[in-house]
Order: sequence, then structure tokens, then C-alpha cells
Amino acid sequence: MLLHIPDILNADELQRARALLADAPWTDGRHSAGTQAAQVKNNEQLPHDCEAASQIRAMVLRGLDRSPQFFSAALPKKVFTPRINRYGGEANHYGNHIDNAIRALPDSGQRVRTDISCTVFLAEPDAYEGGELCISDTYGEQAVKLPAGHMVLYPGTSLHQVRPVTRGHRLACFFWIESMVRSDEQRRLLYELDMNLLRLRQQHGEGAETTALTGTYHNLLRMWADT
Repeated sequence: MLLHIPDILNADELQRARALLADAPWTDGRHSAGTQAAQVKNNEQLPHDCEAASQIRAMVLRGLDRSPQFFSAALPKKVFTPRINRYGGEANHYGNHIDNAIRALPDSGQRVRTDISCTVFLAEPDAYEGGELCISDTYGEQAVKLPAGHMVLYPGTSLHQVRPVTRGHRLACFFWIESMVRSDEQRRLLYELDMNLLRLRQQHGEGAETTALTGTYHNLLRMWADT
């Protein structure tokens, strides 16, 4: 499932993030890549423990907590520590790759299975040219370039790339989710059921049918979830 989730960060948070990034200590992004990915990765990242990364990470995590749509789509069990990257100038692209299946949290070493890949855009689309996140799925290649503060999530199994940035800088926060429901197909079915239940309640209120369908949702989640 490839999904666009709006407004993970609000205007005030984006303004604060950009101020933090103005004097950020960027480093070579290949330092955090696996062996295969490092061959095609050419961008910059913030050190995990720098002040700008810490503050932006905290804002993004608060934004996720505010989003019922994110919880419904991802059903998060663990969230890999969000990181910040930049594309532009000489460091302007990331070729086709698939993310590592397992990541170790930088502080604890705890392992996170990368079921879902996530990107929160920090720069407006007109601030740079190129830089589309291109994700290959069963319907072909999807090119994603969202407004600042919006997020895309997609299966961690996907082949994807970031096209070269030819003007300006593409700024983003990226991370991975280990979901309580490992199967992308099962997560999609649960998400669609949850969203349609929400629409039924908005249109018709609570009734016997929505109560029964809510029970079906939770019974499926109980069957499939690993907590």
C-alpha cells in the first residue's frame, strides 16, 4: 500500500525545522547505507545526535502521534529513529535500491524490521526541481513529490529511488516502521475497513451494522497482530 498522509507537520513546525536546518552540520549520507545501497546513494544526512536532528525528529514523532490515519495505516509496533537528509548540488540523487530488511536503533541496538518506509517532506515542491521519490509497485512506477509537512508511506519491500535534484535542495525526514501486522495485504485490508467504517459513522451514525463491522475489524486485527 502506497499512501499519502497530509499535515504530519504544521506550518509553525516547518518554520522551526527550516530554521534548524539553515546551519545544520551535513555529512555524507553513504555512511548509513548498506553495501549495495552505498553504491548508488549520493546525498547528505544530519548526524543522528546533532541538535537539529533531535528537534526535528521529536516534531515528526509528535506529528505521527496526532495522526489517526497514520496509526490505522501503519499499525506501528516499533518506529526506527527518524533521520534527516538533503539532496542538491553535487549530492543530488539516490539510485534504485531496496531498504535493508533489519535496522538497529542507534541508541539501544534494538532491531527493527522495516515493514514500511516513510518520508516526510520538509521543502515545498517549488523550492527544488527533480527529487521525485519513485516507487515501483504492481501498478508500475509511482513518482511522489508532496507538499512540505506531508508524508508518504509505502512497503519496505519496494524498489525505489530519488531522482536527481537539478535546482535547490530537497529536504526530508525518513524512517521505517515495524508493524504489528507484517503483511502489507493484511494491513491494506484493515486500513480500508477502518476508513470505510469511519465514513459509515459520519453518514449514518452508530448502528448495529457498524458495531458488527467494528467487531470484525478488531477480530481480524486480533488474528493478525503481533504485539
